[in-house]
Order: sequence, then C-alpha cells, then structure tokens
Amino acid sequence: MSDADDTRGGRVYDPDADHAFPDERVNEALAYVDDDAEITAYLEAQNVNPVDRMRYNDHGKKHVSIVRNRAMCLYDLLKGAGVEFNGATDQGLDEADEAVVVALAAELHDIGHVVHRDDHTYYSIPLAADILDRVLDDLGFYDVAETVRMRGEILHAILCHTTEENPLTTEAGVVRVADALDMEKGRSRIPYEQGGRGINTVSSQAIKRVSLRPGDEKGVLVEIEMNNAAGVYQVDNLLKAKLRDSGLEEHVRIVAVNEHEQPDQIVERIEL
Repeated sequence: MSDADDTRGGRVYDPDADHAFPDERVNEALAYVDDDAEITAYLEAQNVNPVDRMRYNDHGKKHVSIVRNRAMCLYDLLKGAGVEFNGATDQGLDEADEAVVVALAAELHDIGHVVHRDDHTYYSIPLAADILDRVLDDLGFYDVAETVRMRGEILHAILCHTTEENPLTTEAGVVRVADALDMEKGRSRIPYEQGGRGINTVSSQAIKRVSLRPGDEKGVLVEIEMNNAAGVYQVDNLLKAKLRDSGLEEHVRIVAVNEHEQPDQIVERIEL
C-alpha cells in the first residue's frame, strides 16, 4: 500500500496537499513537535504502563501518529463539507488555529499514561500544559492572551477524548472520534503476541482497515473492513461511544463490513 493510497483513503495527512483550511500554521506546528526531544520521550515512555505492564493496546508513538493523522484528515473532510468549528472562533482566534488545536491535542492526548493507564486523561492535562507553555511560545504565533486561549482549547480537546467528558467544541469532537479510529489489528499486535486476550485486544485483531472519505449523506464516511465478527466490539462499543455526544453525530457516517464470508455469518454489515 503506497503513501498515495493512504492519503486518498483519508489515513495520512499530507502537509503538501491542498486542504480545505489554512494549513501553514499547523504544518509548522507539526514539524516542530516531530523534532521535539521531550515530546518524543513522552510518546515512547507512555506505552510502558498500558502495553508492557497491563497488556493493553498500543498507546505509544504509533498510536499517536495514527490518531493525529486521522484527526487531521477528519478535520479536513469536515471543513470541506462546510462544517463550522467553534473552539478557536469562540476565543477570538483565527481559523488557522483550529487545526493547531486539533493537531497538538492529538499529539499530547495520551501522555498521562506515563503515570497510569487508569484515569490517564486527567494526568495528561498538567503534563501537556507544561509542554504547551514552551511549544506555543517557541512557535511564535501568539501573544500572551492568545497563548492562554490556545492552551485552554488544546487542553479541553485532550480532556474530552475520554467518554467521561463531553466536548464543547468541534475541534475536541474531532480528537475524540479520531482516537477511536485507531482500531486496526496492528494496534494490538504486541499485547496479543504476549498472551493478552482481553476484548480490546481480540476485537482489534479483527479490524483490517479504516478509511475516511467524503460522504454523500453526511460530511464524512468512515469505512471499516472487518475479517471477523469480533470487530463489532470496536465499532459498536468503542467507536459508537466516542461518536456519541462528540458533536459530530450529524456529520459522520460509519459503515463496517465483515468481508470474511462464513456459513451462518453472524455479522455482515453495521451502519452508525
């Protein structure tokens, strides 16, 4: 599968492509965080508790890369469909700042795992706040008041990636749904090989591919290919729960198809 195919499938954000939003600011922010030693260290360290110690699905650098890419692709498709975003606007910030909020929240949403898998979202807030003070200052886009508002919007999106909190902004809704869109079997490879057989691990083994495309009935169509009915848990329990109360319910259509034909097949197709 080529990078071009992944880009067309709404899986990889291409900074050099044409987008439905002003992208210069977010592209600079993405390049900055990719080269940041502290953030890289967190992305590596945050996987120890969930994977090595608890045999849970990946929450490290690969997971964050997938979530960030899906968040940016989802944001781009929603903007192309004319969906309005309120986070940056409510704060008097620029349209270009919407994508920065989405990207940085996706990048830092799981760093609380360095403390513990349980309640990690709430540990992510103070850790991310410290990093954002430095990152937003180094980027040089914002004065003091704008930095305060940007930090608040990014932390809100981080907080609301859990179903325990409901997003108050469209940007936060994008991060929340994108987090659930990392459900393919590669995410559970390490714990599965180590003997982990929890429902999250087994069900993600059943998800072959996730793609995002412009939708006909709604702004975005999420297509999910399953090779086993166990994937229903990922779709109906996890993704559906993240989409619910995200603010994106009217804009995202989810279609999951079980492509592995079997006699007396339990699940053939799911639509949300």
